[in-house]
Amino acid sequence: MDLFSYRAEREQQRSAPLAARMRPETLDELVGQDDVVGPGTLLRRAIEADRLMSAIFYGPPGSGKTTLARLIAKYTRSAFVTLSAVTAGVADLRRVVDEARERLGMYSQKTTLFIDEIHRFNKAQQDALLPHVEEGLIILIGATTENPFFEVNKALLSRSHVFALHPLRPSDLKTIARRAVADPERGLGAMPLDVEEEALDHWVRYAEGDARRLLGALELAALTTPPDERGRIVLTREVAEASIQRRAVVYDREGDSHYDTISAFIKSVRGSDPDAALLWLAKMLEAGEDPLFIARRLIILASEDIGNADPQGLVVAVSAFQAVERLGMPEGRIPLAQATTYLATAPKSNASYKALEEALGEVRRGMDLTVPDHLRDAHYPGARALGHGRGYLYPHDYPGHWVEQSYLPPGLAPRSYYRPSDQGYERTIARRMAGRSNGRPTDAEEEL
Repeated sequence: MDLFSYRAEREQQRSAPLAARMRPETLDELVGQDDVVGPGTLLRRAIEADRLMSAIFYGPPGSGKTTLARLIAKYTRSAFVTLSAVTAGVADLRRVVDEARERLGMYSQKTTLFIDEIHRFNKAQQDALLPHVEEGLIILIGATTENPFFEVNKALLSRSHVFALHPLRPSDLKTIARRAVADPERGLGAMPLDVEEEALDHWVRYAEGDARRLLGALELAALTTPPDERGRIVLTREVAEASIQRRAVVYDREGDSHYDTISAFIKSVRGSDPDAALLWLAKMLEAGEDPLFIARRLIILASEDIGNADPQGLVVAVSAFQAVERLGMPEGRIPLAQATTYLATAPKSNASYKALEEALGEVRRGMDLTVPDHLRDAHYPGARALGHGRGYLYPHDYPGHWVEQSYLPPGLAPRSYYRPSDQGYERTIARRMAGRSNGRPTDAEEEL
């Protein structure tokens, strides 16, 4: 590198955003993700020994995926090549493969290929990588914010280790911020800066585990706040609030966040926690989720998880769907909230759902389901001559509108698929069924 190139590179480093300047230069500088890359971990040992196999780094924005890849580049003796799946195509992959083959043949040097946002590669592009990863010509490192088990070719995935990175903890973010404030070379240490603890707490809270967002807000505040009469730049809570405006909800309607959030929502309703359910509902609505999708899931839940413990739950869920369909948004959020809170606080039973699954299991195992003569349709001409309907007992002709008779296929022993719980209205159903098994109406039936 000549003097001009060196100065240009140094100037580019100085003008880079604070988050880029503060990237760790060694593994020991890396903050957070100790369970993935801490001392003694599989990944840490592999990096330090330069024995890394193909890997996928999966985690939210700002959790350190790209930083980790850059650190690997410093530790490895292989050629380190970077591509972005946003701009690269199959031609770029072929060029990298050709250069890797030439490098290996001439210098016995391996090639490590880092692909940022690998989930953006289509199937053909991922397939183009597969044979070269398989033969060991390329060591692949992919970074993705999307679940690789959904977004990455299964064959490619089976040849890679998946490392899941998590949002950084508040203590990690504070360490990163304080390091940036104190560092005079790469950080803001050369500035007359005073950062109040309340300001730091605010950034940490609203960065939501994203170090890049935290450092961006810190840098903006430091560069735009005028010095006080003492010449000090004081970053207060008010300054912090202005520098990190309300964050857009991280949500991909076709990706992980979509499925994870609706899962958390349904599990909160099933778990009878209306407050948690409302929080997840608010996240989905704020992120622009289809409200009819939410309403459909509530209808399913009303039957699967509440069922006959509160039959009104299904009525409320269907009514909410119809209300949202007619009202649209934003007013549709109101019946959605009503249905969510009603279903969350309703008694729960999955007895109906379990009963159906049990019956389906027997049908799929090949049970003989011949309809007995007394249950066959006897309304068309000639049906009676065939014996259809013969021996059928009409329940309304008997006390309590019930009479004991078999409704199962011929020769099949009695079954007990539906076993009502002791929750809500199913207690009444259980008493009624118990009375009928004894051949008499129950008190509950008589009351009704």
